[in-house]
Amino acid sequence: MATAVEAQLGTAAAAQPAPRHQVVAFLVMVAVLVAAPFFVYPVFLMKALCFALFACAFNVLIGYVGLLSFGHAAFLGSAGYASAHAAKVWGVTPELAILFGTAVAGALGVVVGALAIRSRGIYFANITLAFAQMIYFFSLQAKFTGGEDGIQSVPRGMLLGVLDLRHTYAMYFTVLVVFLLGFLVVYRAIHSPFGQVLKAIRENEPRAVSLGYRAEQYKLIAFVLSATLAGLAGATKALVFQLASLTDVHWTMSGEVVLMTLLGGLGTVFGPVVGAFVVIGLENYLAQLGAWLTIVQGAIFVVCVLTFRRGLVGELGRLLRKPL
Repeated sequence: MATAVEAQLGTAAAAQPAPRHQVVAFLVMVAVLVAAPFFVYPVFLMKALCFALFACAFNVLIGYVGLLSFGHAAFLGSAGYASAHAAKVWGVTPELAILFGTAVAGALGVVVGALAIRSRGIYFANITLAFAQMIYFFSLQAKFTGGEDGIQSVPRGMLLGVLDLRHTYAMYFTVLVVFLLGFLVVYRAIHSPFGQVLKAIRENEPRAVSLGYRAEQYKLIAFVLSATLAGLAGATKALVFQLASLTDVHWTMSGEVVLMTLLGGLGTVFGPVVGAFVVIGLENYLAQLGAWLTIVQGAIFVVCVLTFRRGLVGELGRLLRKPL
């Protein structure tokens, strides 16, 4: 009888077609997000979309490769600084600023990934955390980052020379397009032959290697993809809030994206999106609690983890018996 790994690798020759229920879920998500800014504060939605893309990027690594990174804030924050600096100091257009920030995060992902993927388990997590702390202290000391003040008053500019991003709705729908493009890249990657090999490596790496697959090469590609998409989220976020600060490179940001992914559903397509909206929603609507916010958040997370072992979307998919 074929093992789970052999079954995954047996389907790696061709990309899997999108299941109908996932297509319907995607269309519903798009429809809701298009209508949302007319009923909900757009800035809140933009922040949630940026973090949803960040969580989707992180999920590529932990959900489909089984690698837990505690340093993903480095890619989010470094892209934010690069994008903000390019837009404010160099005066480049917003699309070039976002591309530059994304490229910086991708390049950093190549360097960090090449060293980190040689380790496994807690050692991999510690190495990524160490690199993230190096980026944090660099951001604190470097002159171009503004230190504790960060890079403020970042101009949004004119997208493609025609769309004025100073208008809230123009900025929102730009962020929505960026999020959807990133989401579709993730979806395509995990449902491609490449994604099937990643799942096989996650299930049984020695077995995948014995069948001729170079596990470290696949893991490095997945790491760089995850870092690049995290950078895309960070670069976009810097333009949304017109600010790049130390908050985005702090280690707590790496912990926050772990919570988003676990809460929504590890290894699910829509789970990170739901988890990001829940976490950002709690932070936004419970902000009046002040110092008690962290305690309330912690209690809610504990209840959710104990009640929904597979995450919110994972449990829903189990009830429907359809992967989401």
